[in-house]
Amino acid sequence: MCRWESSEGIYRISTSLVLLAHSTSAFKPNANIHLNHIQVIGTHNSYHREVNLAERTVFEQYVTNPQDYSYSHSGLANQLQHQSIRSLELDLHSDEKGGLYYPPLIWTLSNLTTAQEPFDGEILKKPGLKVFHVTDFDPNAVCHTFVDCLNQLKAWSDANRDHVPILIDLELKSDDSGCKLGGVCDEEATTWTLNRMLNVDKEILSVFKTKQLIRPDDVRQGKLTLEQSVLKHGWPRLDDVRGRFMFFFDSDPKNTTTDQRTMYTSNGHESLQDRTVFTNAVEGAPDCAFIKHNEPTGADRQEIQRLVNKGYIVRTRADVPMTTVLAKNTTMRDSAFKSGAQIVSTDFPVYGMSARWDWDYVAQLEGGRVARCNPVVAPRGCSDAGLE
Repeated sequence: MCRWESSEGIYRISTSLVLLAHSTSAFKPNANIHLNHIQVIGTHNSYHREVNLAERTVFEQYVTNPQDYSYSHSGLANQLQHQSIRSLELDLHSDEKGGLYYPPLIWTLSNLTTAQEPFDGEILKKPGLKVFHVTDFDPNAVCHTFVDCLNQLKAWSDANRDHVPILIDLELKSDDSGCKLGGVCDEEATTWTLNRMLNVDKEILSVFKTKQLIRPDDVRQGKLTLEQSVLKHGWPRLDDVRGRFMFFFDSDPKNTTTDQRTMYTSNGHESLQDRTVFTNAVEGAPDCAFIKHNEPTGADRQEIQRLVNKGYIVRTRADVPMTTVLAKNTTMRDSAFKSGAQIVSTDFPVYGMSARWDWDYVAQLEGGRVARCNPVVAPRGCSDAGLE
């Protein structure tokens, strides 16, 4: 053992230890991996539960291609904890006063009494954003209000603080499928106003602190637009945003009928200043950081690779229920993984979910990992094992 008698000697050895510590940190695996350098699995309609037997006759009578709704997901925390999911999709329905969607028409047409309701309908009477698939005909979910869903996600995150960011796809639904049959006909069910969109921000911020989120303001730099910031400076380092959530609207950016994106970016919010949710935007627009590109095959795969190489975060799909499973074709899934899209969304994240269709189809990363180094843009030295 070396012994230093002089204070100068003690100082020198201490300095060496400090330098060694910094040197070790500098070579930490994945220390310079950024958010867009990974690829994760997401679930499509992550909240969805199939209609039950008592509703099925009516459901099949009024819903086109009812087999396409024949899938159910586990609870959100189960998907994160046991199915290696790191992106989720929630369908939102505005309900500012509460009770707009109670009772669902399918319950009335199925002659269900209160005691026979598939879930406690009282939750639908409360004000706030609701989560379900199709108004009146496909109302069940693993969480029935947006706030309930968010609280479930926060509880899981608080218990698993080092997780890679969870990317949440928000679809603003506008349908009144059962209106002519006596169901919901209210304008609120079909039209999103700016105030209703801002209710999404409010409900997110009612559950999460800003430090638990990745917001456009956290990515945009200086006087640059959001897009310029992403393309010039990139996304945050993965280690700097662990334990956080990032939300994005997936509304059609070119839809001139509802034009939700234009409303959300209006009046000084062109780069999503002070907004909580990212938009599905078009290349070249100041708010463009995330792009939804659901078709990953053929020339579309090359287009996704181009967008990913530029610096955008892209979401694509591995399958379409039930077309993919019934065709027993993995082309879409395989191409989605190769595209480099950071989010690959599926209805079948674990084995067994497609077995009812006589095929053991699944879309998951090798070894059931929650994330892997992006095959298109991950830098050399990226290690799958060190991502989470």
